[in-house]
Amino acid sequence: MTNAQPILVGGVWESSGDDLVARAAGTGDVLGRTFLATAEQLDRATAAAVVAFDVTKRMPSFERAAILQRIAGGILARKDEIARSMAQEIGKPLGDSLVETERTAFLFHYAAGEAERMGGELLPLDLVASSAGKWAITRRIPIGPVAGISPFNVPLSLSAHKLAPAIAAGNPIVLKPDSRVALTLLKLAEVMVDAGVPEGALSMLPMAIDVADAMVTDDRFKLLSFTGSARVGWDMKARAGRKQVVLELGGNAAAIVAEDADLDVVMKRLVQGAFKYAGQICISTQRILVHSSLADELRMRMVAGAEALLVGDALNLGVDLGPMISEQAAEKTKTLVDEAISMGGTLLAGGSRNGAYMRPTLLEGVPAEARLMREEAFAPVATFDVFDNLTEAIARVNDSDFGLQAGVFTRDLRTIWAAFEGLDVGAVIINDVPGYRIDHMPYGGVKDSGLGREGVKYAIEHMTELRTLVISPES
Repeated sequence: MTNAQPILVGGVWESSGDDLVARAAGTGDVLGRTFLATAEQLDRATAAAVVAFDVTKRMPSFERAAILQRIAGGILARKDEIARSMAQEIGKPLGDSLVETERTAFLFHYAAGEAERMGGELLPLDLVASSAGKWAITRRIPIGPVAGISPFNVPLSLSAHKLAPAIAAGNPIVLKPDSRVALTLLKLAEVMVDAGVPEGALSMLPMAIDVADAMVTDDRFKLLSFTGSARVGWDMKARAGRKQVVLELGGNAAAIVAEDADLDVVMKRLVQGAFKYAGQICISTQRILVHSSLADELRMRMVAGAEALLVGDALNLGVDLGPMISEQAAEKTKTLVDEAISMGGTLLAGGSRNGAYMRPTLLEGVPAEARLMREEAFAPVATFDVFDNLTEAIARVNDSDFGLQAGVFTRDLRTIWAAFEGLDVGAVIINDVPGYRIDHMPYGGVKDSGLGREGVKYAIEHMTELRTLVISPES
């Protein structure tokens, strides 16, 4: 195959001896070809980032902001091309892919503002007599080269949550995108290079896992930002040495529907929250807990909503669910569903698969010990359960190794406060699903769901060190 897409190594477009064939999700059709980076290329990219840090750490705010704004404009100029590439590579419906592309442009635009707002504090120190006349000034200093590892499922946005804060803070970054979406991320790299990211400050390297492992242990990187599975993330942290680590990991997010909830609002959001993009989102609504007074009505509506969703070719506008990332992923999902039914769960909707396509699936009465309740399904599957009081519902949500986000549908301030105080998660979303996220809010979880926070401002805090200057009078 000719016209292979080169990879970006320390600002230079290169090939390697290890071809990577890009295939369409669902069909396996060949889309194009690029390359997997070698260990030697990763080493050169890392060395280039170290050299580039001498430039980026001195770059004034207005230059960093201008680069980020040009990236945002470049993404919008190529949004149709980028979105189509995403839809083909990972089976994300084209409409959703367009939304993600536009959202990524917003993220870089917002990061430009954060680059201009990256300041500090002026602190009086004369709280005791011996410090009379002394003042302190704080300033955020870029931390150094960043290693980023991003997943396939929200490829542009989750990669941008590493790339944009790094540039805003003045740090070079080496990013390993998931190989299944390499062509799409290399298009983003082209936009970033054209926007004027300093040479060596950006590398975009699809890599085999054994090659990329050096990013975890290499002390030239000062921060590792990883989005992926809990098992892999915590293992990385254990081996990362002295570098800072930010982990955005998995979940089995729950939504509580309280007795005063507006079912029209609930329905619009829950069907999307549970099944959008075939459930392949770490904050997909996997567990639905409904007050007994609303259970019959909501059950009926949820079944109808799930059965009405259109499953098909991701390139067709109007399709609600495309294929899962692979036939193996769909097969694993079917196994989890069948296992839950064998343990006493009742199938309400869906439950079938055709190759990589999985019908939106809703089950009720799945026992707490079933894997579908304990693990991250990462699939268009949700469980439906009934509760009688809020304390019980909160306890059941917290009965999980994960704690990313939770949704609560209510109009009662007492319920809102009880949920905010009682739910052991990174964020409580009121009158929306746990999958709600906008890119400038703090995002991250507790327990096995991760460590640290993303959201541009909060990622910049991880990517910088606070330095203090103390000023004393002459006498």
